[in-house]
Amino acid sequence: MPAQTCDLQHANIGDWKMARLAFIGLGVMGGQLARHLAAAGHELTVYNRTRTKADAWVGEHGGRAVDSPAEAAIGADAVLSCVGNDHDLASITLGRDGAFKAMSRGAVFIDHTTVSAKIARQLAVEAKDLGISSVDAPVTGGQVGAVNGTLTLMCGGSDKAIAAATPFMEHYSSRIVHVGPAGAGQTTKMCNQIAFAGTLQSLSEAMRVAQAAELDLDRVFESISGGAAGSWQMTNRWATMVKDEFDFGFAVDWMRKDLGLALDEARANGATLPVAALIDQFFAEVQDLGGGRQDTSALVRRLKK
Repeated sequence: MPAQTCDLQHANIGDWKMARLAFIGLGVMGGQLARHLAAAGHELTVYNRTRTKADAWVGEHGGRAVDSPAEAAIGADAVLSCVGNDHDLASITLGRDGAFKAMSRGAVFIDHTTVSAKIARQLAVEAKDLGISSVDAPVTGGQVGAVNGTLTLMCGGSDKAIAAATPFMEHYSSRIVHVGPAGAGQTTKMCNQIAFAGTLQSLSEAMRVAQAAELDLDRVFESISGGAAGSWQMTNRWATMVKDEFDFGFAVDWMRKDLGLALDEARANGATLPVAALIDQFFAEVQDLGGGRQDTSALVRRLKK
């Protein structure tokens, strides 16, 4: 995708050094994305709902912390966000102290939250009316990908918006795919989570069969991981699932949120998701077992050894 620049007033347009950026949401993922941007030489203003977290981030990485999304967005060439859900995203963009009303014409808004396609499309319309552009760019690759700057981004928005956002997104990604118009990034993330859930359920069942047969689990992994059954989940989670280690990674609570978005979208567009709906209920069982904050690989817990 060609990298076209937006109307920057503060950046060195030749190499995009020292652009003025605002980053909203400094959680497990957002804090790492903002870190990559700061390390690349951009001037960051950050906002987090918990001010102490923003102050701590600034103390480590530089920039400045402010008290509202609107204040962060003033004078920014791009505003980036990574928050929790639709409500959070609406609040930091369109709320009383939201960023949109403070953004300069020609700036770009880049959202990395996993939310509904509906709100992504709404924000694109609101942005256009204000003379700014909007990109929905949910990510996959997990916390490790955020730390290492190797995330895959699935992006929705206009060609112009994606071109303006790409020079910034390149700092923390290894793949950027422009899937389609506004909302397409979020719908693609739903597809990712649907496929991911099915793979994880199958992996859990395969492990329990191997355990019931008293097989050497290391040899089973060696045998099947390099063939058609191999997957990222098998490579990265088999060993920890064997050890019943789940206190890390992408939480079950967040997976249920994501599957809920997918099920809602399917009801709206007429698709059917019988397997995803079933596995969503399996994740609910893991929550009942106290595993809501555990990695999604805790799905295996609901199956007897």
